[in-house]
Amino acid sequence: MQRLGFIHDMMDVKVLILYVAARSNYPMTSQEIYELCYQDDCLSYFDVCTALPQLVESGHIRVLEDERYEITEKGIADGKLTEDSIVYTVRQKAENAVSRFNRQLRRSSFVKTQIIPRDSGELSVVMALDDEKGNLMTLELLAPNQRQAIRLSKLFEKKAELLYTMTMSELLDNEEE
Repeated sequence: MQRLGFIHDMMDVKVLILYVAARSNYPMTSQEIYELCYQDDCLSYFDVCTALPQLVESGHIRVLEDERYEITEKGIADGKLTEDSIVYTVRQKAENAVSRFNRQLRRSSFVKTQIIPRDSGELSVVMALDDEKGNLMTLELLAPNQRQAIRLSKLFEKKAELLYTMTMSELLDNEEE
């Protein structure tokens, strides 16, 4: 039976992994690599798990201590030579997925939350929003229980920029008064 799709053999898988890894600004887990490469129904997680050790052994990818992978100079050079073999639609989908991944990780490095237990049994939720130059806002709220503290933390992670904008707007809106 003929395989449909654009990924037909292990070489196609390796070329796609190198393509994705070269465009990622951050080291990735094998699961993240699979998710970014999964732009074709013929690719399986097992293909990625088979290709990664081979790419490590050949010196195209290196494993970091936290089990994340990053591309090497050799991988970048060889990837540039072979990326033309990736079908245009798969290449575009992979590039878009990597762009979303890079934006997501970049944003998460600027939004931080921490839950700190207090002696009274309540919890402090410390939330911070940073940019490239430093801290923009740090907010500490009291939560009566763990469930509410986690909820505050997760919601801040989703809406940090909106909260910052609303706070600045509210404080500076009637500056003349």
